[in-house]
Amino acid sequence: MTAERVNPPGLSPPTGFSHAVVATGGRLVFLAGQTALDAEGRVVGADLPAQFERALANLLTALRSCGGAPADLARVTVYAVDVADYRVRAPELGRIWRDLAGRDYPAMAVVEVVRLWDEQALVELDGFAVLP
Repeated sequence: MTAERVNPPGLSPPTGFSHAVVATGGRLVFLAGQTALDAEGRVVGADLPAQFERALANLLTALRSCGGAPADLARVTVYAVDVADYRVRAPELGRIWRDLAGRDYPAMAVVEVVRLWDEQALVELDGFAVLP
């Protein structure tokens, strides 16, 4: 499988994402939305960075259980209950992403939502990956 990150010169330079990812060959893995749930089903983390870290770790755990790695992510959508807070904390969230997933950024979007399934959840991540 190859994943080619495409960032055309006519678009704004991406920071922490790729404008497009072209995947060739491999298996497609759809990853369900992950929040900051622990193994007992409780939301953990009092603020957005803590919940983002746990949600991303949960997403990567699901991916790894399929034989994938962070570089295999082709698309991730972030659902946040407060995009203004997400933007303010973007540098810290970016560090968390790089620590857990590296710098092979997937195509991404951040969407503000009224609330998530678990009322205490501040953020949810879902996506798909292409595995060899």
